[in-house]
Amino acid sequence: QVQLVESGGGLVQPGESLRLSCAASGFHLDFYRIGWFRQAPGKEREGVSCISSSDGSTNYPASVKGRFTISRDNAKNTVYLQMNNLKPSDTAVYYCAAEKAPYCSGYPDEYSYWGQGTQVTVSS
Repeated sequence: QVQLVESGGGLVQPGESLRLSCAASGFHLDFYRIGWFRQAPGKEREGVSCISSSDGSTNYPASVKGRFTISRDNAKNTVYLQMNNLKPSDTAVYYCAAEKAPYCSGYPDEYSYWGQGTQVTVSS
């Protein structure tokens, strides 16, 4: 059974950091591109990072570039999202997603497997 489980969310103050984890079971992440998405209340789901399966290349939108870093540990079958200098505008439910394809994509429709999400709240 294919499953993705996110963890690491929480409540932090502006400027602080969090590291989200996405643990996969039922399949090996090696051959899957992984994306992190977020969805705030009343807003569409947006991609915040992705990492390819082909060469480990990564991609970020301007809103998080320089603050967020995605990485993968294939031995642990886990992908991470390091989030630094968090802002109130980063508040959302964060999801990881996987698709058996080589290259990055920031489009939710191009991912077949999703985790249940983890809440990140940035507030003073």
